[in-house]
Amino acid sequence: MAAQKVALVTGAGAGIGKASALALAKAGYAVVGAGRRLQPLEETAAVVKAAGGHMDAIACDVSDAAAVDALFAEINRLHGRLDVVFNNAGISAKGATIDEIPPSEWLNVIGANLNGSFFVARGAFAMMRRQTPQGGRIINNGSISAYAPRPGSAPYTASKHAITGLTKTIALDGRPFDIACGQIDIGNAATEMTEKMAQGVPQANGTMAVEARMDVQHVADAVVHMASLPLGANILFMTVMATKMPFVGRG
Repeated sequence: MAAQKVALVTGAGAGIGKASALALAKAGYAVVGAGRRLQPLEETAAVVKAAGGHMDAIACDVSDAAAVDALFAEINRLHGRLDVVFNNAGISAKGATIDEIPPSEWLNVIGANLNGSFFVARGAFAMMRRQTPQGGRIINNGSISAYAPRPGSAPYTASKHAITGLTKTIALDGRPFDIACGQIDIGNAATEMTEKMAQGVPQANGTMAVEARMDVQHVADAVVHMASLPLGANILFMTVMATKMPFVGRG
């Protein structure tokens, strides 16, 4: 009988990460959930347990390289291998034109979204390369912002454009080691982060408009689908979005 596969989800304490951790557990994975605060992770672990699965909750600030190294050391201690990573943790910033964005806010967003994704992918790649059997899958959380920015979103948009380059290089560098890498670009999943869209958010033409959102479960299901492919196949990029949100064309 094949050993249970192991999946790491960062940002597992809420929103997309929480839904994806639960969905992966239901799909049969032993899940490791990481995030900055332990209490939300423990709440996710309780939900996973109630659904018949298991999630190890590990506090980790992904923007801290040493903390990420410690996370992978603990995963190795607990499970001895890693099959899937959903590189999901990230933050946004208050909307503002570039001249009104403090350098500290830029560094905060880049630290979490880009540096954090790099540190996690680096640790996962190293573990997947050296384990037996070799290989695994890294799924990066991009964004529709990787293709089209919102007004006043320079730090977040820049970080997500960079994730696209990170995804492509990992996918290329992973070929000799059976490490697949793909990116899921998400538009308007109904989480706490997008609640303001129900009241109205700034549009490119200067107006405010309510935007359609979709159930976060659709994102979680998409992550499980990407994770479930054999390593000989890869979804390099997938866009999952609310059908009627402004993105294609003029909105």
